[in-house]
Order: sequence, then structure tokens, then C-alpha cells
Amino acid sequence: MQYLITFLEGLVTFVSPCVLPLLPVYVLYFAGGREQGKGTVKNALGFVLGFTLLFMALGGFAGTLGSLFTRHQTAVNLITGAIVIIFGLHYAGFLRIGFLNRTVKPDANVKPARFWPAVLFGAVFAVGWSPCTGAFLGSAMMLAASQSGWWQGMLLLLTYSLGLGVPFVLCAVLIDRLKGAFDWIKRHYRAINLVCGVFLILVGILMMTGLFSRIAAALA
Repeated sequence: MQYLITFLEGLVTFVSPCVLPLLPVYVLYFAGGREQGKGTVKNALGFVLGFTLLFMALGGFAGTLGSLFTRHQTAVNLITGAIVIIFGLHYAGFLRIGFLNRTVKPDANVKPARFWPAVLFGAVFAVGWSPCTGAFLGSAMMLAASQSGWWQGMLLLLTYSLGLGVPFVLCAVLIDRLKGAFDWIKRHYRAINLVCGVFLILVGILMMTGLFSRIAAALA
């Protein structure tokens, strides 16, 4: 259950106003000023690898912190759940937190990309995204912190990165065919944000009450 939720959070991050409107700029970087082809996909994979490594490191750190407080699991659940609820209220539009609306935008005048520079590019812009995508990235981090081991935290953030990264790779090849779907998402941002914010609030409540762990254990 927890891995499914973090994967969905990655998907929602991709369609958020922080990422989706800038997708043509990213694809232009992946293509390196050339026609889309194998090189585009390779650079997109490098970009995804860059932010995946960074997010996994953060997940491992959060999981390590969580393992230090296993004796105080109830307090950890209350704190992490409350933070997720605050993220949900922000995303749904009921609460405004200024720094969560900030992001670093890439320069449209990009140079031809290669695999390893694309990896670095992914890591750098993961840092730039973090404030604006903080609601769902933060929720994934709180889930990682509620775990009892660094490796579980890394796996959770790997799942989050897959949810965010798989659409990037697909769009590197199919962006022209997906234009209609992206336009529909942009027209309905308000409703999508509300639904996603309510989703985060529900996750936070489940975490605070301890029901999240119980449901996950029952499904396992």
C-alpha cells in the first residue's frame, strides 16, 4: 500500500503545475537540439537517474531518522501525519505556504545534452523542484520517516521516482501524441489539485491514527 501511494504521488508530481508546463523545455534538452530518437530516450533516462539517486539518498536519510525513534512510533506517526495533512491543505488550496510555490525553471536556451550531463541536470533540478513539489515529495519523505530502516526509506523514494520518471521517459518519445491529454490536465488543474490535496489529507489522517500501518500490514 505504501509503495503504491508513493508511486501515485510521483505521478501526480509529474502532472503538477511545477513540472508539466515545462515539459517541452525538458524534452528539448533531452533531444539536444536534434530530432527525437534513441539519444533523446538515453538522455531522459539519465535525467531520471539523476533525481532518482538524490531522492533515494533523502529517503535513506529519512528512514534512518525514523529508525532512531522506533520506541516513540506513536509520536512519529502523529508528527509525520500532521505534516502530510498540512501539505494536503496547501495543495487543495485551503492553506497557502509561500515556499511551496517556488521552483527553479530551466533555461530554454539549452546546449546539446549527453547522458552524464543529463544525470547531473536531473539531480540539480530535483533540488529546484523540491519546494514546489514539496507536498507530494514531502509526503513520501514522511512515509519514509515513519519506517524502521534506511533501506525501506530508499525503496519508498525509488517508487516515488519511478512514478515521476516513467512519464518523463514516455514523453521523450510520445510528447506529440500526448499533447491533447496534457491540455486537458491543464484545463482541470483546479479540480485535480483539490482531489490530490484531499488524498494527502486522508493519508495524513491514516498515518496519525496508526491505521495506515495496520492496513498495510493486513494487505501484506
